[in-house]
This record gives sequence, structure tokens and C-alpha cells, in this order.
Amino acid sequence: MNYSFHPDAEKELNEAIAYYNECQNGLGLEFAKEVYSTIQNILSFPNAWAPLSTNTRRCLTNRFPYGVIYQVTDNELFIIAVMQLNREPEYWKKREKKA
Repeated sequence: MNYSFHPDAEKELNEAIAYYNECQNGLGLEFAKEVYSTIQNILSFPNAWAPLSTNTRRCLTNRFPYGVIYQVTDNELFIIAVMQLNREPEYWKKREKKA
């Protein structure tokens, strides 16, 4: 299964990497590895996490306060958001692909 990012989700990921690198040298790389490890878990078990809506799920990262919000459509994983968990909880809903 392939995966792709919503443009805003990719921007969120890049901004978070830059933020963590400002906090501590190399921390952004560790964050990126954690997010991509989470994506690999999703690819292995796409239905393992509880639904947020009809066709959207969220998988939490282990080490950072982030969740990967995604949909599985036509055998592709579509990443809607790389969400900082303290942020407005439903801001990503306008990015959903309708079933």
C-alpha cells in the first residue's frame, strides 16, 4: 500500500520538524523518524485504530504529542494531518475525502 500526504499535512510535518530542531539539534530528525514509524504501523494495520469519523482514523506517535490522522482510500493511505494533540481537535475535518 502506498501513502500520500494532504499538502497541509506535509506542511505540518515540516513545520514540526523545524520546531523540534530549534528546540534541540537533531530532535527534528527523531520526530520525523517517529512519524514515519507511526506511518509504517498504520500501513501494516490500517484498521487497528479507533475511527474519528466514518472513514477517518488516528494513530498516536509514541514519543511526541502528535497523532497521524488518515484515511484508507482505493488501497492508498491518505494522511490528512500530522496533528499536535493540544491543537483544536477538529481543524482537519475540512481535509477529509468524502466516501
